[in-house]
Amino acid sequence: MSHPHPELTTPPPLPENGLRVVALGGLGEIGRNMTVLETKGRLLIVDCGVLFPEDHHPGVDLILPDFSYVQDRLDDVEAIVLTHGHEDHIGAVPYLLRLKGDIPLIGSTLTLALVEAKLKEHRIRPFTLAVREGQRERVGAFDLEFVAVNHSIPDALAVFVRTEAGTLLHTGDFKMDQLPLDGRITDLRAFARLGEEGVDLFLTDSTNADMPGFTTPELEIAPAIDKVFRHAQRRIIVACFSSHVHRVQQVLDAAAKAGRKVAFVGRSMIRNMGIAADLGYLHVPDGILVDIKRLGDLRDDELVLISTGSQGEPMAALSRMANGDHRINVGPGDTVLLASSLIPGNENAVYRVINGLMRLGAAVVHKGNAKVHVSGHASAGELLYCYNIVRPRNVMPVHGEWRHMFANAQLAIQTGVPERNVVLAEDGVVVDLVDGHASITGVVDCGYIYVDGTNIGGTDEALLKDRRILRDEGFITCIVVLDAATGKIASGPEITARGFVESEEIFQQVIPKVERAIEEAVANGVRDDQQLQQVIRRAVGSWVGGKIRRRPMIIPVVLQA
Repeated sequence: MSHPHPELTTPPPLPENGLRVVALGGLGEIGRNMTVLETKGRLLIVDCGVLFPEDHHPGVDLILPDFSYVQDRLDDVEAIVLTHGHEDHIGAVPYLLRLKGDIPLIGSTLTLALVEAKLKEHRIRPFTLAVREGQRERVGAFDLEFVAVNHSIPDALAVFVRTEAGTLLHTGDFKMDQLPLDGRITDLRAFARLGEEGVDLFLTDSTNADMPGFTTPELEIAPAIDKVFRHAQRRIIVACFSSHVHRVQQVLDAAAKAGRKVAFVGRSMIRNMGIAADLGYLHVPDGILVDIKRLGDLRDDELVLISTGSQGEPMAALSRMANGDHRINVGPGDTVLLASSLIPGNENAVYRVINGLMRLGAAVVHKGNAKVHVSGHASAGELLYCYNIVRPRNVMPVHGEWRHMFANAQLAIQTGVPERNVVLAEDGVVVDLVDGHASITGVVDCGYIYVDGTNIGGTDEALLKDRRILRDEGFITCIVVLDAATGKIASGPEITARGFVESEEIFQQVIPKVERAIEEAVANGVRDDQQLQQVIRRAVGSWVGGKIRRRPMIIPVVLQA
């Protein structure tokens, strides 16, 4: 098994008979999926998604893959292949196409419709090629064949890539639901056929690799949803991903059976479900949908609201309802159904929303207390089936945190893939397939690119650290005016503190220490403002750390008069 090492350097030039794989996101994390393939000097990009920020990213809206690896080679990019329409696979496409707007996008009909709606908001008109399972397309140095896979969104595709250097099968996100709502199963016959042809490198979804057995079929959660509808007293508010067409379909069917009307809440939910309905992927019973503006015309026990915010996103509709900051006032008798799983890292945010809703009197039904959600990813049993069917020569686990990818690697080894042919890589690590063997050959720059309001890429870890300090530790300003001629203190020190429980009087104790520190520095010939600011910062920081046991941001100001 190959492991990335800190001492990895820039990779050597790719051999003429080589296929290079560089993941710019999605390895070691849930989100930001983007993989770059290279052969014969040409590039193919598979997926281009976003990662949603966690608590330690204050002020950040989205996290993008680092495009610097391909930014100077965009003319070499043949196309961007999109495996399915989830945000962690398509959300960064607008930001990449800002750099070069004519890169072709290849994907299924629904996937392209969802990404085109996003691009319209960015005023980008893309070149697109809609494909379906079984279709084969030649794109420069890459011969692509698409395979149907089942996931929590319709129209998901795996992609088989034939090159002169070897073959690669990328599953995208998938599971092996044998009773899917749309009747479209993962095409294991195609997997077997490709395995017979020969899969040199198998990139497999790792998200549920540490879960034993098989993922529960979508069909089995329908009774749990029906039970929620039977027992609800007033309104039912369902929160799920705005792209989870299958889950929305189940809620629409349950609402129709219960004689309730449905309203979509949240801009992305309204947009995406409109697209899915127009394309025939969502079947809306006649007369069931109502505009959110008409809610006042209906009794509470006649209503179902389908909302965004299942991951506790602070600006999403459900979070605002929990905070009392939404036109929909949640109260006693309402039932909130969280029809989604927890993305790792979002647990605290989701539980805050649940607590807020329950405090308002709502009954909250979620995966922890009812079978109201199933995963969209293959569990260990399904992955074992895939390895035994495909019989790949080399395996590279993708899409997951390190624990998921490690578990996936162990499954591959158990099915007979030689340990030396199982490559565990992380974002930025370069994997080369040469003469039928995959190995790690180097590393490229691959940091987080933050979308912070209108700024893209300007936010860095130093700024986020400052924000975390301001949030967690507070700040202190210390203003001192010095006589420009003598260097003696003419006014101050004047101290102001924010973010402390203690009253500001306690900070008067540090003033003599600051005065002595300045006097000693001036006596030693220090007259530069920046050096004197450092003297003040050390004096205040030392006192606050010892006296109050805090490490606030300290902002010293020195004025010469």
